[in-house]
Amino acid sequence: MAGGISVHGVDIARGIAAEGLRVELFALEPERRLIAEGRLAADGQLHHPVVKGDGVTRGAWECLFHLGDWYAERGDAEGVPRFLDVVPFRFVVDRVEEHFHLPLKFTPWGVQLFRGV
Repeated sequence: MAGGISVHGVDIARGIAAEGLRVELFALEPERRLIAEGRLAADGQLHHPVVKGDGVTRGAWECLFHLGDWYAERGDAEGVPRFLDVVPFRFVVDRVEEHFHLPLKFTPWGVQLFRGV
């Protein structure tokens, strides 16, 4: 059984979980296919079966974070020029038995993405 892929978003400028942020998770091999999509919950995490390993295979992956829409929907960036839109994060699952945690830390002007624990 696969270890799973989890997604967690935090607006570090405001110190809040990214509740409502839309994310899409694609397996890219052998062809691009949508594995998971949804909005982050109040705890800033995507609650989807992919977290437990459903659909996780070896190969290249991409997670899309729809930050521009999230800021627009919240009204947080009113009067601030829109800078970020859809932020892609590409990574490789080489060992499906391991868990891959994707924490996204962001502000209206930049992001930090990495493999967490």
